[in-house]
Amino acid sequence: MTNITLSIDDEVYKKMRKYSEVKWSEFVRKCIQKRVEEFESIKSNIYCDEDLLGKNWLSKEDETAWKDL
Repeated sequence: MTNITLSIDDEVYKKMRKYSEVKWSEFVRKCIQKRVEEFESIKSNIYCDEDLLGKNWLSKEDETAWKDL
């Protein structure tokens, strides 16, 4: 498995620490995996340009998950 490093605002980090029961690495890993699967699905089913794929594709679950951070 490959490791990545993320930069997070200090205020967001302070808020994240309030929820120590959340495995943040796993949460982010699943978000990334879901997004990659969405892109793969879009690219395999629709022929479109890269600008369209680069737009914000946040799902309602994404927005709900990140709204308090």
